[in-house]
Amino acid sequence: MDVQPSGSSDRRPARIELKHLRFATLACSCGSFRRAADLLRIRHSALSRSVAQLEQLIGTTLFERSTAGIRPTRAGSSFLSRATAILEQIDALIQSAGCGAGTCSGQLSVGLCASGSTGNLRAILADLGRQCIEVTAIERSPTDLHGILRNGLADVIIVPERPRSIDPGSRALWHEGIFVLLSADNPLASREAIYWTDLLDQTILLGTNEQACGLAKIIEPYLVAHGIEQKVRRQNVSRQVIQSLASAGLGVSFVLVSETGSIGDGLIWRQLRDDRGQIQVCFQVHWRPGNKNPALRCFLKLVADYYPSPEGGG
Repeated sequence: MDVQPSGSSDRRPARIELKHLRFATLACSCGSFRRAADLLRIRHSALSRSVAQLEQLIGTTLFERSTAGIRPTRAGSSFLSRATAILEQIDALIQSAGCGAGTCSGQLSVGLCASGSTGNLRAILADLGRQCIEVTAIERSPTDLHGILRNGLADVIIVPERPRSIDPGSRALWHEGIFVLLSADNPLASREAIYWTDLLDQTILLGTNEQACGLAKIIEPYLVAHGIEQKVRRQNVSRQVIQSLASAGLGVSFVLVSETGSIGDGLIWRQLRDDRGQIQVCFQVHWRPGNKNPALRCFLKLVADYYPSPEGGG
């Protein structure tokens, strides 16, 4: 039992608890106390207080704090790396104990930033339901989803990325074409396809909303490569507002083919191409190789059934 000094009103714990480590490692992944608190659905002050308690308990500062966010100190980086490894071992121990006792929960946490009806994903999720596996969906930006996966808050995440080689713990699922979104009276509307050079005289609208599906980050390297980055106007608004601005003729933006069904009036979309064909993104599934959740094994088997030939990057 933890004993506090007599007469003390301080409620600090006398030992490190698992929540201290989970909160601190997630904050490190997010680069922000506030973003980590939002992911955990707790108050920002509660997470900040937990990290401060941990720093006092171990006698060192874990983070450099600034208005731009947080960054681990040298000591903090070493500590948090070991804490992450410890948490992964504990999670694996709990999962293996449950399986040994025949009490697996049959639950799978899936991180998404796109519609669950895209590709064969809807069929995979339906098959999981028929196998009595309870699926919990988490919708976040790709950056946040990778942090959630590293911290064990999701079993798998599905995110769009530029086509590339596949790493252990990931698999290519499907490709989607990128379209240019523009008003019906834009001069480019008469073209069947739009090339990067066609955008040199256009204002390009990109959002900064953290809930966006990461398309802006995929597009940015192309814009830099073609010398168009100076035409970008960033808007801290949702994709729906970006569409409204494009509809008003204030610029052009980009959209995935799976999103064109929800486009409003006054907008059209045209294929975005280069000399090799249409520009595409690859939706990939990521998981932690050490995750022993039986529901994850079922999910990955279904992925292999629905996508029998992993698609290589290009």
